[in-house]
Amino acid sequence: MIAGIVLDADRVVVQYPGRPPVIAVDGVSMQVAAGQTVALVGESGSGKSSLARAVIGIERIAGGEVRFDGAPVPALGLRRRTQALTAIQMVFQDPSTSLNPRRRVGEQVADGIRVAKARGHAATRPEEWLERVGLPAEASRRFPHQFSGGQKQRIAIARALAARPRLLVADEPISALDASTQSSVAQLMRDLVAELGAGMLFISHDLSVVRRIADRIHVMYAGRVLESGPTELVWTDPQHPYTRALLAAIPEPDGAGAIPAAPSPEARAAWADAEPVER
Repeated sequence: MIAGIVLDADRVVVQYPGRPPVIAVDGVSMQVAAGQTVALVGESGSGKSSLARAVIGIERIAGGEVRFDGAPVPALGLRRRTQALTAIQMVFQDPSTSLNPRRRVGEQVADGIRVAKARGHAATRPEEWLERVGLPAEASRRFPHQFSGGQKQRIAIARALAARPRLLVADEPISALDASTQSSVAQLMRDLVAELGAGMLFISHDLSVVRRIADRIHVMYAGRVLESGPTELVWTDPQHPYTRALLAAIPEPDGAGAIPAAPSPEARAAWADAEPVER
């Protein structure tokens, strides 16, 4: 394993019961290094969230392997997560469902601090983490319902980072937020993860945000990665027809241009049949 790699997903397969079984992730491989932000993009139903859940052990994999810091990540099931695996933290799409409405914000951030302390990190205070995500220290005494959606997501980020993760998995963390706050929250996550020296797997369907924060991008469709490479290279010189279609669908800043037509079944079949591109 290459030094500095915190996440190594090798030919991962995730499938769900059915006749035949539904293959949500079909042989996906990727790596995330310490200090690096890797983005996974694609439309709804492409398998992004299934892969995220497999990476952290919530979803059992049907094939391949996921390794964190060189050790396999087992399916969690009914078992408690090992102390080593608490260094993987996740930020979910909707902070309203990931925060406990009955507990004060400071108590929830303190959960992350206890996790970090158990792994040998120095004790910190919830107020410090809240201030690092742009909230006042007094927010620790309030309850989640007293905050906006963007503020609640900042609280969820503070809780995750207070655990001092080696890997942060962010599953559509900005899609439930107002457009005015999406970019700032995404940039905040990148900056804080880099400051901690952690790696981040950032999952999104918003290519314009991904371009600003990701070092490397993987474009996913129908359970497979169809194109991957340095973000700017994929953005400026896309090689796969699906990547080109995704980029063409991004609205122009001035609102000009026609709305792209829905892709035909023939176009979708061509996307699936074209050879993956890795750079």
